[in-house]
Amino acid sequence: MAEEATPSPFSSRLAQAIAPLDVNPDGLSGAGALVLSEAVAASRYVLIGESHHSREIPALTTQICRLMAPSGLTAMAIETGPEAARVVDSAMRSKDREARVADFMRAHPDGVAFFNGRDEVRMAGDCAAAAGQKFELWGLDQEFLGSSGHLLEEMLAAKPGPLARAALTGLAAQDRKATAAALASGSPFDLFLLSATQADLDQAAAAVARDGGPRVRHLFGLLTETRAIYQASRSGQGDANGRRARLMKRTFAARLAENPEARVLLKFGANHAYKSLNPLNQRDLGAYVAERAEGEGVLALHIMVLGARGSVGGYGGVGRPAVVHAFDMADDKDPDWRKDATLARAAKAAPGSWMLVDLRPLRTKALLASAPPEWRELALGYDIAILAPTFTASSLLGVETPATR
Repeated sequence: MAEEATPSPFSSRLAQAIAPLDVNPDGLSGAGALVLSEAVAASRYVLIGESHHSREIPALTTQICRLMAPSGLTAMAIETGPEAARVVDSAMRSKDREARVADFMRAHPDGVAFFNGRDEVRMAGDCAAAAGQKFELWGLDQEFLGSSGHLLEEMLAAKPGPLARAALTGLAAQDRKATAAALASGSPFDLFLLSATQADLDQAAAAVARDGGPRVRHLFGLLTETRAIYQASRSGQGDANGRRARLMKRTFAARLAENPEARVLLKFGANHAYKSLNPLNQRDLGAYVAERAEGEGVLALHIMVLGARGSVGGYGGVGRPAVVHAFDMADDKDPDWRKDATLARAAKAAPGSWMLVDLRPLRTKALLASAPPEWRELALGYDIAILAPTFTASSLLGVETPATR
């Protein structure tokens, strides 16, 4: 009789690190809820690394807000621009917050990244209700592809001098034409941010420098930095990911300088929230937060949240609904921690239960030596991994199908 293979030290310990987690509108339950609540309570910074445009992650985020709120929750830092975050922030406590964001998105297609999702806006309102009146949204990223119209409106509202006003009025007229073209085509490359000539922007920059004033110069800087990042990403020239990461770090540092005792929940795409080098070999925002927390003598908790199967929303074009993408981890041919976790979960676990993997006990030298590469990367980059059994795609606000235009 052949001998059964002895499980590796890592696989044996992995099974012990997995706990069931139930996520319901009225709270969290299961053994994983205790692990999560204790870890959150001990942390000044809590980071959620996600895959975007699902309904389930906003639902979990709302519950994490409610865990943080009793001990103080100053802000949620999000993967959108500072001015876009101000728009959502101004609406999130209103009963008609979804309608207000939808109206903004119709006026400025592609003006907000990610928080143009119905579930994200609901989550922002729920977190604000839990955290209290001083709670804010902090946008740390570059502005989104269709942000130029709103930024130009804000510049003109800031009452620049005559030279800057004339230049900005001309750019605003160009922006309106570009937005109409982009809505007709669906292509983001028709938007002003990517279609404007550098000569026109340089001429406006000179005017803004002369008599634009501090607020206008700041907003014009947001516009040009956003354009530079997208141009670098489109051309493949330069370090677009690194430039974006550095921008987020600077913006976060500036917000913390204004709020030195802040306790913050950060919600970003999974690559941004690694406490170590991420899969793109970048020291991204998560690495900065981890180092900052150590320097302050406080804790940062890094949580990855993914789904096992289901659907998520993807970019469908300017002013268009999200494209729904179905996925199933069982069909993924690349090594994936989610498969191992699913196989290692207790047989008695309820089929619809979420799964929490506490990665912190797995970071010993001996266990990491026997870990598969994907688990080593995950355990060094995150403290907790959470797997939802099913994702469903979120819907966007203020979008129409081309046939209804």
